[in-house]
Amino acid sequence: MKKWLLALVAVPALLVGCGEKKESAALPEPEVAQIPEVEILTPKEVTINETIELAAHVVQGGKNVDDAVVEFEVWESGKRDQGQMVNGKLEKDGVYKATTIFDHDGVYYMYAHTTTGNGVHSMPKQQITAGSPDMTKVLPEDEKANNNSMDMMNHGNDTSEDVEHSDHEKNEKNHH
Repeated sequence: MKKWLLALVAVPALLVGCGEKKESAALPEPEVAQIPEVEILTPKEVTINETIELAAHVVQGGKNVDDAVVEFEVWESGKRDQGQMVNGKLEKDGVYKATTIFDHDGVYYMYAHTTTGNGVHSMPKQQITAGSPDMTKVLPEDEKANNNSMDMMNHGNDTSEDVEHSDHEKNEKNHH
């Protein structure tokens, strides 16, 4: 009987002792990619039927980024589905440029879709007024396109924040 009682006490004590072992080799913290700073250099007011320079300056970690992919998405207010994508080309010192022409008065919007070498995507938005539009005839902007002036996404790089965020979203969906 005493052996049986001793076994009942000893086995759980051993299991608790095994469970308290701490891992001695700590895993390194995953690097969080630096968010690029994208400054739109395109004027907010332009003339119609003239070549307009779409431009953005890309900086990451205080340094000019000369290996980003920059695409300018341009559309007339209320007509985003009719917009166009124009590839930006590196001019120098982190400045990317492209050209377009606005052929009639209107309010336009532009995203400077910017993806840096580490896969971080930034897309600042700017309103551009071409000529002298009749503001009473300008179509309202789509609410989805108007959410944030900057949207950050991580493409292909898993960071702990992204993993935790996606796990949190999955848990939220499972609870509803």
